[in-house]
Amino acid sequence: MSDYQHLSHNHDLNLPSWGPYAKQYIGLSHINDPSKGVRFDLSLMPGFYRRKIDIPNVLWESGYHPWEASPDFSHFSHRHELEWKDRVYADISFSRIDEQSRLIRVNFSNQTEQPQNLVLHAMASLQPPRLPGHGEVQIFAEARLPYGAKWVDALDYKELIFAKPRPANGLVYDGLSRGEIRGQHFTGGSAIGSPFGMDAGDLLRYEINIETSLKDAVFLLRGQAVRGAELELWLGEHEHRLQMEPSGSLTLSEIHIGNLPAGKVAVYLRTRSVNPLVLDGFTLVEQQTSKEVTFVDLPWRIEPELLEGPVPGSLILHYPDSPCYYGLLWNYPDVEIRQFLSDELDQFARHTVHNHVSTILHGNGKGHYTNVFMRPISLNPASSLILHGMVCGGTLEEVLARLASFSLDAGSCESIYLAERQKLEPPLAYPSGDRYSFSQQLMRATLLTNTVFPVYIKRTFIRHNTPGRWWDSLYTWDSGFIGLGFADLDDSRAIDCLNAYMTEPGDPEAAFIHHGSPVPVQHYLFHELWNRKQSPEFLNYFYPRLRQYYMFLAGKINGSTTDVFQTGLLQTWDYFYNSGGWDDYPPQKYVHELKLEYKAAPVITTSQLIRIAKILRMAAATSDNWQMDTQEYDKDIRRWSDALNAYAWDEEAGCYGYVLHNEEGEYEALLRHGSEANYNSGLDGLYPLLAGICDKERTQRLIDTLFDEKHFWTPIGLSTVDQGAPYYRADGYWNGAVWMPHQWFFWKTMFDYGYPDLAYRIANTALELWKRETEATYNCYEHFIVQSGTGAGWHHFGGLSAPVINWFAAYYELGKVTTGFNVWMLKQHCKDDYTEYGSEFHYAGQADQPFHIRVNLAEGLSYEATGTGCDVLCSCHPDGGVELIISNCLPYASFWIRPA
Repeated sequence: MSDYQHLSHNHDLNLPSWGPYAKQYIGLSHINDPSKGVRFDLSLMPGFYRRKIDIPNVLWESGYHPWEASPDFSHFSHRHELEWKDRVYADISFSRIDEQSRLIRVNFSNQTEQPQNLVLHAMASLQPPRLPGHGEVQIFAEARLPYGAKWVDALDYKELIFAKPRPANGLVYDGLSRGEIRGQHFTGGSAIGSPFGMDAGDLLRYEINIETSLKDAVFLLRGQAVRGAELELWLGEHEHRLQMEPSGSLTLSEIHIGNLPAGKVAVYLRTRSVNPLVLDGFTLVEQQTSKEVTFVDLPWRIEPELLEGPVPGSLILHYPDSPCYYGLLWNYPDVEIRQFLSDELDQFARHTVHNHVSTILHGNGKGHYTNVFMRPISLNPASSLILHGMVCGGTLEEVLARLASFSLDAGSCESIYLAERQKLEPPLAYPSGDRYSFSQQLMRATLLTNTVFPVYIKRTFIRHNTPGRWWDSLYTWDSGFIGLGFADLDDSRAIDCLNAYMTEPGDPEAAFIHHGSPVPVQHYLFHELWNRKQSPEFLNYFYPRLRQYYMFLAGKINGSTTDVFQTGLLQTWDYFYNSGGWDDYPPQKYVHELKLEYKAAPVITTSQLIRIAKILRMAAATSDNWQMDTQEYDKDIRRWSDALNAYAWDEEAGCYGYVLHNEEGEYEALLRHGSEANYNSGLDGLYPLLAGICDKERTQRLIDTLFDEKHFWTPIGLSTVDQGAPYYRADGYWNGAVWMPHQWFFWKTMFDYGYPDLAYRIANTALELWKRETEATYNCYEHFIVQSGTGAGWHHFGGLSAPVINWFAAYYELGKVTTGFNVWMLKQHCKDDYTEYGSEFHYAGQADQPFHIRVNLAEGLSYEATGTGCDVLCSCHPDGGVELIISNCLPYASFWIRPA
């Protein structure tokens, strides 16, 4: 258990302080002050001399591409295309030297028939935290108090109770505290705000310690009430009435308390009026010193002092409030040091590209960039040039020493670069998978480097994996797929990704970290990671947290409102508009347009809960501590399975439909389109396949529909919406598009039903599609348009496109074992030369249902398999890999594969 204790109460990632964490311009970042959310950025911007500068903005397509990355960021690189495609470009990489310094390598290439004059701008800046959605630098306030007084932040409450219970009380969005808002001029950056104060009787309880007695004490509350407000204030047993005057800004409200003895005291604030409030915090001081209580905004001092380095070609930057000095070292002779006084370079740097005189370029004055401007860099036709540099951080003495001692000798730098780049070596794979090497390289680089800092959660700033930098926030279901991609790249990254969305058992405000679609992909990541290594410590740490997550979605804890219908069907509309991540999915869109959320239950929510109940039931059966939980899972599974089959199945349509309920929560009807067609002819209508609750005839009917070219199957994979449905359209976001995540679910499901050929069809089609698009564009897209077969959406997308990593591993990576959802590994052994494999496992499916397991063993041999407690049919796939069809399986069984 000790190996996992460091994860408790920790949502940060176990990554170095140097990494690709930028939120504005791609490059190398350093986490300057984790507690304050401050980041140092160094972006390398190539261009043509006296012509243009390429600004690698992370928020739109700007000519750069993630190119290579190791999981621990000891090496990563980007390709910057100056002239498309691969005619004039710069490959810019960052490699680890030690914990405090990184090697910079820029490989310029001119593949044209003409000589080129290029430039390179190193842009260094200090980046304070910004408010999400606004992009504004967050301004914090500091309380200046009399000696001995203490400031109590409004968020330091022991309890916040809304007079009217709210669905999100136990699942506060984005890992915030209940009632927390982020904004400008708050002490600590947060305050208590709306919906607190919207009802009379909303209550805050604090426990404070008065260290010395106060004579003639005054209670001072900092807050804002646009229309004014009245509060009950209780100090211990004494009640007071506190009036907040109408104000459009934060002000101090004061009430005389009298003499207060030293000691611990409970403080209660209860609303009496019905007005939205903002409460920043409070203090208790003596009347004679109350005027000393003031609040000062703390400006971010982002303009550095520029210090001459100890050797030619070096520079030291010191930001006044920074604990670090930063050193830059370069080996190009023609350099000018300039400063850009602007918070953006996309327009300003381009606008000033012909200013060859000024060393200080005045923009909007809201930001500062130190520019090491290298020019001109001449390249002959069909030639390349490598420049090296170094960046380091630390105390002044450490930075001086590093700059003075580091050699920019080309041989030494290349040795560091090559040593770190060797860590990129992909796992052993079948030669038949070589055709996907480049497309997998780009996906790995994109997935691994989509990491940002800071993201605010649980009153701390963290590094976080994001599906794409356009989404500078948490994303629960996307991050589940990010973790699944990591599971085939690096165990530690996958575990960190899983842990980021876990909360401590018993957390009253967050059963899990929630942002976006409540699809519980974390449970599938848990299952995959367990099946890889069967770590008891891993199981003991994550099971209680994932059970809490499950219990909330099941409507059983923390005031969850998911289980409100008499039918037993579940819905999550109170927590997000999106049931399955599919934004414009037709019936979901219709439900919101007609405001039918109070009566409509989709299919996916109940189906997902059945499946994760089955996963947790397998986990619980592994430990004596959780055996009692299995009975509850069995009961839930029966209830929800019966509900879907009794109320949601549409025999005529051949799919499961959205179920509408009356005011009593009883079954009313299936949701239908204006044409009377079932409105759920989409992947949602087939999700009971994943849950494993259909009889054999219905199962086969749904599988046939899934792979029917008139319905879901397209030349590029599974459409999200049935192509024959009257509401199918070619220009939708999900409607008329192929996405990877739901294909992953149905791919795994084919293993449970013993269809290796259909599973392979999904995976192979996706891999070919990914190869074609990435090789053409160097982009990793969100989704693919059925009509054209081309990529669309965000261009540097990890998240929901991560299954292409899993499909490659499943079919080409030596030693990889792939199962469906019904197999829980107990023991595994694979011979070092990949010529033998054995497994003991728990099987949670139906005994008469054949299922598929794939094991990637060494090529060139014939294999045979023997089973205990099951029958095993063994064959070899043409592209490599041993495919098993297992039948007549007992709940606990084993098999062994050996050369024939």
